[in-house]
Amino acid sequence: MGDVADRVRKVMKDASVSQGVFAQGVGLAPDKLSKSLNGVRRFTSLDLARIAEFGNTTVDWLLTGRKPLRPTVAARASAPVVDDEGRGRLDDLVERFVTAHEVLDLLGLASELPELPSVRPDLKRYVDQGVALADDALARLAAAGTPAIDGLETADLLQAFERTFGVDVAKIGLPDGIDGAAWQADGFRLIMIARTRVPTRQRFTLAHELGHILARDAQDLLTETQLAPGRQKDLTEVRANVFAANLLMPRGEIDSVVREKEVTDEQLASLVVRFQVSPSALAARLTQLGVIAPRTGARLRGLTTHDCHWLTGQSDLFEARTTWSEANRLPFRPAQLLYEAYLAGDTTLRPLAAYTGVDVDRIRETLEPEPAPQEGVSSGTGVDEGDLVYQP
Repeated sequence: MGDVADRVRKVMKDASVSQGVFAQGVGLAPDKLSKSLNGVRRFTSLDLARIAEFGNTTVDWLLTGRKPLRPTVAARASAPVVDDEGRGRLDDLVERFVTAHEVLDLLGLASELPELPSVRPDLKRYVDQGVALADDALARLAAAGTPAIDGLETADLLQAFERTFGVDVAKIGLPDGIDGAAWQADGFRLIMIARTRVPTRQRFTLAHELGHILARDAQDLLTETQLAPGRQKDLTEVRANVFAANLLMPRGEIDSVVREKEVTDEQLASLVVRFQVSPSALAARLTQLGVIAPRTGARLRGLTTHDCHWLTGQSDLFEARTTWSEANRLPFRPAQLLYEAYLAGDTTLRPLAAYTGVDVDRIRETLEPEPAPQEGVSSGTGVDEGDLVYQP
């Protein structure tokens, strides 16, 4: 559909404003806008960013006329994937995230993503693929400076995933029954996990979604409805569950702490606290590995995560983990790059505001606060300007 100037004219037409009003709205001098529309002057990246914001469109559309890249939802369970309220929240984050990446790509600031481990073609069983993929991921994490998973808080594990695998992780409110989602495209890898009062479920979901990313399962937006380890029929879900179990509870780390099949409840509870998985997930893993007897696994399943923290005298740690799992978190990297682009004069604060959902003026006040008056240095204080004032 025409060239850039034609699409800018369409934005003006759809907004039903004059060229002068439009120029003012996008921060362009009228003569510069006129020259750009007539091909005498090229629109800058900053011009296009402002015009895209004004017209509620994307820079990519202004440049190419292509419709913005947006995912279709791929349901992975028989239950309804999203409700109206939740779909709005999910779509809102995806829209903000993709738009931010489009702006960064235009500015030449898109990050180069690291190469990912992949499913081994010689392994036919999905279970074996999940195990091998977890081993490869653990090796990659160790090479990047994360040699052990046990004892690593989920906040730190999440950041290790972002650094090592180039994923962006969001922790947001999702509709009831949706534990997480994943989506990968050429320029980014996105994982969304639900805020929850069950930190062990959130941690398992994080690892599960990473398994989908590494297995290249998330070419469309992939949503997870009530994850239940060991109960999925979809083989890609089985693989992601096996991956998560092997990643979060590696055989080597388990062997180093469990040396006898008969262990006490307190010892079992300490493992739940250490690996930060649910008692049922740990019981399934230890039983499957033959580390504990089935009757011991049954006893472990009778505990709750809170019980385990209480038995080990770490109730305060459980509360801290729960508080973190309930908090919002947007992927930091897009926000950082958009802010750096603003400081460099390549864009306005609007892309950052649109991404974070915070008003532009509020961001400006936060980033550029008015200097506080200096006490004791004005001419009315009896102290000469430049003198140091010491206060107890």
